[in-house]
Amino acid sequence: MTLASEARAAVRRRPFLRSALAAGVVNYSAAARYLDVGEVEAVAAALRRYADELSPPDPPTADVRVDMRSGFAAVTAPDADALLTVGDTAFVTGGGDRTAVIATGDLSVAHLASVLARLDAEGVSVVAAGGAEGHLACLVDRRDGVDALRYVEDALDT
Repeated sequence: MTLASEARAAVRRRPFLRSALAAGVVNYSAAARYLDVGEVEAVAAALRRYADELSPPDPPTADVRVDMRSGFAAVTAPDADALLTVGDTAFVTGGGDRTAVIATGDLSVAHLASVLARLDAEGVSVVAAGGAEGHLACLVDRRDGVDALRYVEDALDT
């Protein structure tokens, strides 16, 4: 394996670094030291070449509607009326202490990664999340609902 291919593989194992390379916001020498896969200057040069091949991130989608609904509870799956089912747990309305932030519109599952990263950066704990073409949902504690709504809107740039 060449140093360049080793550096690329190391970047792929760290999606945050790949995103930063694509956005053009990386100090290549610092990234090379962080990856620790070879001589810093050679790895930095390989990262520069790799960054040139990556597509810059797409601007966020504007054709999205974000809503918030409270009162979700976790029950044992399956439940046909569940907003979201993960494993043996289904989230249904009915007096629970969870709030769902639901986005619909011009969305792909990839948008869920941006939303989850933003909520994590803001310290909002996500209980469950899921997405499908045109939809995504995140369940949070009720007290975090309003803030989560704002952060999701911002992550999707609505």
